[in-house]
Amino acid sequence: MPALNKLHADLAAIPRLTATRLRNLLERFKTAEAVLGARAQDLAEVEGVDVELAGAIAGYRRTPELGARIDRAREAGVWSADWRDAAYPAALRELRGMPTLLFGRGELCDDDRLAVAVVGTRRPSAYGQQVAERLARDFVGHGVTVVSGLARGIDTCAHRAAIAGGGRTIAVLGSGVDVPYPPENERLLGEVADHGAVLSEFGLGAEPMSTNFPRRNRIVSALSRAVIAVEAGERSGVLNTVAWAADQGRDVYAVPGRITDQSSAGINRLLREGARPVLGAEDVLCDLGVALHFEERQKLPLEEEEKNVIALLSGDPQHVDEIAQMTELAMARLLGVLMQLEVKGAVRQLPGKFFIRCY
Repeated sequence: MPALNKLHADLAAIPRLTATRLRNLLERFKTAEAVLGARAQDLAEVEGVDVELAGAIAGYRRTPELGARIDRAREAGVWSADWRDAAYPAALRELRGMPTLLFGRGELCDDDRLAVAVVGTRRPSAYGQQVAERLARDFVGHGVTVVSGLARGIDTCAHRAAIAGGGRTIAVLGSGVDVPYPPENERLLGEVADHGAVLSEFGLGAEPMSTNFPRRNRIVSALSRAVIAVEAGERSGVLNTVAWAADQGRDVYAVPGRITDQSSAGINRLLREGARPVLGAEDVLCDLGVALHFEERQKLPLEEEEKNVIALLSGDPQHVDEIAQMTELAMARLLGVLMQLEVKGAVRQLPGKFFIRCY
């Protein structure tokens, strides 16, 4: 990963310098150094930069407090990147209103392109905690990175279980990467950085303002191939993450909850509105085309005819007519075999009579 660019920290500290305005400036002046060294009248020619903001940029001077933060951040391994850098996640470049700057700890790797978000309430039940932990553990067991927001509750359970399972996890913060929030997760933040990455679009020292979290949520979903909601009330912030996921074309899953439980009211609404119910990680893994472990494959008690059919399937959806042509089985018999394979968890049926292999 790149080092922390001090000038990135400077630019992030200037009030009213939004991501869009900063991107316009960097496109015009090319480098952070050139932006901070430009004359106010030249800065004011850039779209979105008024005279007041141009004056603030031209007159900017780093405070001793920020200088000390930068030094501590560098010692902690904090890095920074703008959207043009190789270290910047490709998935975020596709995001409407993408962050211009990204600060991080830990490392991103190619394996993180296969990631799912596990999110939920800050006040989970014992059942919700258990489900989040099981899902996260199963995902990393199949090489899938777990993304969440380091919040209390479900987020914390997901990160811890991913780490305990020996996998990778990414935390996206609504504060600066040097500002643990909640405070009791300071140690967990460091553990996530050691087993994945901690990311934030907010500058060093940025406090966890309530307006930051919807912006944080769009990054959580953008980094993920799918979003799984585990327990959420009617007004939960989880619903914001789900809305971003739907807008970004990500698959949305929800863990069914009791209809009498207020902590599941938001979840059950998502299911009513079309979210896919998830009863286990395999539901998501199959849709993503992720191969199950060889050991699990060996446990599947398949008949000879079932083995012949499964051998012709792949991780890509195949229509039942195509499968019938390959197997030369009568349609009625083939559907019976596919039903048995689905019961055994070996295949999954998708809308439109498409089938996908689950290992």
